[in-house]
Amino acid sequence: AGVYLQDNIISLQNKLSSKATVFQLDITNQKDIDAAFELVNEKTKVLHALVNNAGISAGYMIDWTSVDTMRKVMDVNHFGHVAMTKKFLPLLIAKRDSRVVNICSAAGYLAARGMSSYSASKYALESFSDCLRREMFHWDLKVSIIEPGFMRTPIIEGLVKPYPEFLTSLSNDVKERWGEEYLKGWHTKMGQNPLRKIADDPLKVVRALQHAVMNTVPHIRYRPGWQSSL
Repeated sequence: AGVYLQDNIISLQNKLSSKATVFQLDITNQKDIDAAFELVNEKTKVLHALVNNAGISAGYMIDWTSVDTMRKVMDVNHFGHVAMTKKFLPLLIAKRDSRVVNICSAAGYLAARGMSSYSASKYALESFSDCLRREMFHWDLKVSIIEPGFMRTPIIEGLVKPYPEFLTSLSNDVKERWGEEYLKGWHTKMGQNPLRKIADDPLKVVRALQHAVMNTVPHIRYRPGWQSSL
């Protein structure tokens, strides 16, 4: 299991079997990706399943969000998974019936106001996954997409910053153009988003993931939780 934060590595090691290998992985760093490949290659020479799960959310309305922020989100949520998949393809196609499972989002088919960076990255990962499935059909590589809505995970806690911090992140021309009354109202509505407040159980995603990895006939798409079925 590749993990980005050092604290999470220790936490996961304490929860998993001693047979599990947990290592540091930044999927935007090619050296980390290469090291992960070598680790797996030395152990097994083949890989049954690659699960691409890393993700971040940042930015607001398109006019409020810097291109640098958009690139950062795309680097993690899309290009990082592309790089991981391309690197591990030789191990995946070394056997029949291997799997790539990409954790996408309901935001990958439903574009909402204020989530442009996140939605764009998930739309990109959705189309990449569909292309990969069709291109690797000859190799019997199964590609599944999991599309949850809001889940009770740490990522939703950082969606809405405190108002002073949010305001500081905006340029002066944006604040002048939109006006503080609108900005404050929008910020309040985001904090009261009912979908966020009644986020679903992440174990539903785990069950979908387990099916995609272990079942003899994995689904092309999984939509765990009631929000992704709206």
